[in-house]
Amino acid sequence: MPRKRGHYRASRRYRELAGKVEQAKPYPLAEAVKILKSGSKKCKFDETVDLAIKLGIDIKQADQIVRGSISLPKGTGKSMRVICFCDGALIEQAKAAGAVEAGGEDLAKKVNDGWLAFDVAIAHPAAMRYVGRLGKVLGPKGLMPSPKSGSVTPDVVKAVQEFKAGKIEFRNDDFGNIHVPVGKLSFAQEDLISNVQALLDHIAAMRPQTVKGIYLQKASLSSTMGPGVRLAV
Repeated sequence: MPRKRGHYRASRRYRELAGKVEQAKPYPLAEAVKILKSGSKKCKFDETVDLAIKLGIDIKQADQIVRGSISLPKGTGKSMRVICFCDGALIEQAKAAGAVEAGGEDLAKKVNDGWLAFDVAIAHPAAMRYVGRLGKVLGPKGLMPSPKSGSVTPDVVKAVQEFKAGKIEFRNDDFGNIHVPVGKLSFAQEDLISNVQALLDHIAAMRPQTVKGIYLQKASLSSTMGPGVRLAV
């Protein structure tokens, strides 16, 4: 019988992995990573491992927004494309540090005209006069530089180096969730565990003082082509 249009049928590999997971059961981190890695040899590419966290915050309260950045101890397995808004001698220094593009008003115009071939935007505080007009372009894509995430800083050279090496930014969405890539499925199990634990500890330490009740409500780990595995947090 032909499938109905729009009907999605999960792959055999996905079904095999999903069969190993009890959806309502929270798994210890080591066991969750082991489950995800058990299907790695059957995929043709190196899948990204993502951590999703549900926070008990009130997103309508500005003082409960959870936003920041972190350099994971074992990296992310991906070299980030970084640009830098700056002036003068810092332009060449940022490029030497690994920025794919650097500049002031000229770079702002290029981005405003539609060029978005980058993953992270760094800005020197003095260059925010160029970046401010790009809010409608960068904001919806989560690319707007911010002091809270460490992407607005006088030391742009260091920031470029850190983000290019895998430093990641995160911010809760409109439902109080945070989604962060924590490595590749090819990573050693111990390395994935280190990354996930470091991120959980970092976000736990950022608990807003005005939050009442349970802060870290749920967390789950998943690979690009695999099911989500709920974590015991």
